[in-house]
Amino acid sequence: MNRARGAVALAVTTVLAVAAVTACGGPGGPADGAHAGAAPQAGAQGLAPHPVSDLKQGGTMRVSVQQWITQSNPHQIDGTQGDASAITSMVEPSLFSLDAKGEPRPDPDFLASAKVVSTSPQVVSYRLNPKAKWSDGKPLGWRDFEAQWKALNGSDDRYRAATNSGYEQIGTVQRGADDHEVRVTFSTPYADWQSLFDPLLPASLNATPESFEKGWVGRIPVTGSAWKVGAFDRTAQTVTLVPDPAWWGRKPRLDKIIYWALDGTSTLDAYLNKEIDDTSAVDPEKYQRLKNDRGTDIRVGARWDQVTLSLNGGRGPLADVAVRQAVTLGVDRAALAKVAGKDLPFEPRVLDNHFFMPDQAGYQDNTGGFGKRDVARARKLLDAAGWRDNGAGEPRTKDGRPLTLEYVMPGDALALQTDQAKLVQRMLGEIGVGVRLRKVPGSDYFDKYVHRGNYDLTQFRQVDRVFRASSYADYRMPRGDNAFTNYGRVSSPEVDRLLLEATRTTDVARQRTLYNQADARIWKLGHSIPLYQRPQIIAVRKGLVNHGAPGLGDEDPKTIGWLK
Repeated sequence: MNRARGAVALAVTTVLAVAAVTACGGPGGPADGAHAGAAPQAGAQGLAPHPVSDLKQGGTMRVSVQQWITQSNPHQIDGTQGDASAITSMVEPSLFSLDAKGEPRPDPDFLASAKVVSTSPQVVSYRLNPKAKWSDGKPLGWRDFEAQWKALNGSDDRYRAATNSGYEQIGTVQRGADDHEVRVTFSTPYADWQSLFDPLLPASLNATPESFEKGWVGRIPVTGSAWKVGAFDRTAQTVTLVPDPAWWGRKPRLDKIIYWALDGTSTLDAYLNKEIDDTSAVDPEKYQRLKNDRGTDIRVGARWDQVTLSLNGGRGPLADVAVRQAVTLGVDRAALAKVAGKDLPFEPRVLDNHFFMPDQAGYQDNTGGFGKRDVARARKLLDAAGWRDNGAGEPRTKDGRPLTLEYVMPGDALALQTDQAKLVQRMLGEIGVGVRLRKVPGSDYFDKYVHRGNYDLTQFRQVDRVFRASSYADYRMPRGDNAFTNYGRVSSPEVDRLLLEATRTTDVARQRTLYNQADARIWKLGHSIPLYQRPQIIAVRKGLVNHGAPGLGDEDPKTIGWLK
């Protein structure tokens, strides 16, 4: 399925985000037995491809989401949760689709063409499909682009945008030669211009800060794609999508897609009871139960999916860079990856880079001495920072305050995340850092804790940063109350400068150099700890095809269906 790449998406580590619903492979999936094969390389995807002539017309696909969606605007700071972005991208125009390598291609249902027509200044011409229109009957046009630019360019702080990257570098958005052409002129070059206006939203809903913030709460008021919202059922905790009869392109094969908000601990039983049609099999216990199920295909792909331990530098002891560095040195990432890979067909890869996945061009180790656990060095850093060692099993103290951190996690977390949290607790205890585990309601985890910076430590996933410019918001300097998606509020003017320059550089080699220079400084700042690339291992009901683990790419939801 298409993903909201203009936004940034987060997901809980142990629950599948709908944006990458399932994976590939034939019956039996990957080889049985722990670590039987190598992790899939960049570009690996599996969609169980079939021509649509092999499919039944009609049928329902039922999938789970990890919480009830409150904010459906993927560009608003509270709309970055992965399930929300994924649902919205199904019903709003996604101008580009990504192939298996993550390369963007204009979607002909919306764009006849999109290209850079001038480099000094950079000007992009979008030629719109004249048939494309919104559910209110209005055609897609240049004013939709203009309103989205104005809402997201940072000129009005009342728009609480998840990211301004790219939009703040646009100088003008204008009507082109006719109503079907949009011309976007950049004040400074922007390399990842294909990531912008994705999904495109109607001008009416970007028109004012109020419509931007409140127009999408508990609803999706205007759509513009092959699917539309059939029902929001708060009682049943379901969102139902149905084909839009006004759709101008190829008709979907399915009659319905139902998203059901389920407690993370319930998804396995719901799948085995045939209440949903796919589920994550990345948790070792779940994989062992699912791999030999006769009605199941295990499908695998290589997604941009980083499991991250976030350190909140905006409050408490972690406001001190020395403490963040000590915590980084106190965590054994290889041990956490090993736990994640127990009984899986391959072991997750430890990540030494915040911006690139292993096997992607540009990936290199920038840890600079912070990638390996070093208890002695961590203790020295805490000594020098004035935290007194009180002996084994006791937290250090300073000015009468204990060095204790609150590790926040969703209450419906599966066994893997709980086990890893306890491991972190034990690891940090060995350097004199106390860790108090706190479980919060899963439906509140992002909205009230992660997005608000109400934690000292927490673990989540950063996903689908195929366009690296979309990562800028994760590490940039906060602006007043808006931390963008830098929830831990750790940054520096130098990191900001390097990342901004990288977004403005069209030379690919220079871009990679700048991202890696910024990455080295991010490690020194103790911003966050990339743990490992999360495997994309999904159990899918046999017979459900053209739907899988798209890896770096996209699925075409119009072709998803059940075999005859």
